[in-house]
Amino acid sequence: MKKLRIIFITLFIAHFAFSQQKPNVIYIYADDLGYGDVSYNGATKLNTPNIDQLANQGIVFSNGHTTSATCTPSRYALMTGRYPWRQEGTGILPGDAALIIPANKTTLPLVFQQAGYQTGIVGKWHLGLGEAVQKNWNATIKPGPNEVGFNFSYIFPATADRVPTVFIENGNVVGLDLNDPIKVSYKEKLGDDPTGKEHPELLKMHTDPIQGHDQTIVNNIGRIGYMTGGKTARWTDEELSFTFLEKAKQFMESNKSKPFFLYFASTEPHVPRMPATMFKGKSGLGFRGDAILQLDWIVGEIVSKLKALGIEKNTMIIFSSDNGPVLNDGYIDGSITELNGHTPLGPLRGGKSSIFEGGNRVPFIVSWPGTIQHKVSPALVSQIDLLASFANYFKLKIPSGDAIDSENHMSALLGKTNQGRNTYIEHAGTLAIVSGDWKYIAPSNGKAMTYATNIETGNAAIAQLYNLKDDIGEKNNLANRYPEKVAALELLLKQIKEKSN
Repeated sequence: MKKLRIIFITLFIAHFAFSQQKPNVIYIYADDLGYGDVSYNGATKLNTPNIDQLANQGIVFSNGHTTSATCTPSRYALMTGRYPWRQEGTGILPGDAALIIPANKTTLPLVFQQAGYQTGIVGKWHLGLGEAVQKNWNATIKPGPNEVGFNFSYIFPATADRVPTVFIENGNVVGLDLNDPIKVSYKEKLGDDPTGKEHPELLKMHTDPIQGHDQTIVNNIGRIGYMTGGKTARWTDEELSFTFLEKAKQFMESNKSKPFFLYFASTEPHVPRMPATMFKGKSGLGFRGDAILQLDWIVGEIVSKLKALGIEKNTMIIFSSDNGPVLNDGYIDGSITELNGHTPLGPLRGGKSSIFEGGNRVPFIVSWPGTIQHKVSPALVSQIDLLASFANYFKLKIPSGDAIDSENHMSALLGKTNQGRNTYIEHAGTLAIVSGDWKYIAPSNGKAMTYATNIETGNAAIAQLYNLKDDIGEKNNLANRYPEKVAALELLLKQIKEKSN
């Protein structure tokens, strides 16, 4: 009996110690993945088994949001806990932009650093680098990710369709030959590199003539912007995601015995969609569908690595997307002609760059095997709240004036409550405020449709009011029926906008 008691006590202590151990956290951030692009959300033309597995063992948030309907502002909010519309220059950045994240403010990775974590980013950055547009790409470039809270960074600067098409590790271009220096311009052509506009015969993926992806050709794909030099440093698109995956695995391996935070910023299914050979043609939905299959496989590979390292049960995985979907986004890749009945938006309206729900209501999963039980949560949650939620979890105090829009909703993220935010502001050209079941979209003089991508923006000269509980597709404008609700939400939006910076 005494022996059994000792064994029981030992097991209890071991269990207690494990439960008290800080979990590893991996944030997987898809790029342009729509609410309806995953099979756990109802997609029938695409099968995403690895993402579905995260959903089936974790919490699925049916009301999960990014802050904005485009990439840079969403990433800014994730990193800073601030609405991006509070700061100028947080729109979609060119590849040569200066860093827009303040180096003297609390950031999401800095919260993890202060909690004793090793922090790493692998993948797309798109928040600017250096102190100015004019920078030397052939020397260490800073400030960047390493100066705002990451111990390790392996990124590309902006988007895969923008120059420079190079990897940057801890501030230095990977594979650079100093005898072939890199120069970048978004104003004028540099050197003698061919462009898609001048030499369309060199392209293996043709561009939409009205969207301008026809400047410097890299890997036989036209890009936005001009670049010369760096021939040995340029990536091959078909290998891009595999490179990021390998770097992520190396980071996990190196930090398996200590708590780590990994921000894995995928490029799928953002353009140019050029999946690896093993995925080309597999979806039956063109290269966009193939890219989503590749993304799903990568998710499975990350989970498999955690299992191989024996740390799966002490790792929280958060999966989401930076904004809603877009089909034709610069390249002729079958995204429309081979859609075959797939509905990237699911039941939503709008898409990327839209103030409608399709712009910023996105797939949102939190998985932590053995700690979080599966459920579908109606809680209103936002990526902007990860900063305050983890700060609270680690019992860290956020300095006054930092992360002013981030709220602690860790209880919702862990499935302990179905109560999330009461109020939330959406951003895409104009602003919208969600409070409870109601959504008010402020009047705007912007265009009702995006000319190039053919997406409803949600802009209108009149006020819009929707009941999202009854009308998730935002088809019935109730502003005239409930003027008092419009007035109340308009006032609340004004008050939040005037909140001190």
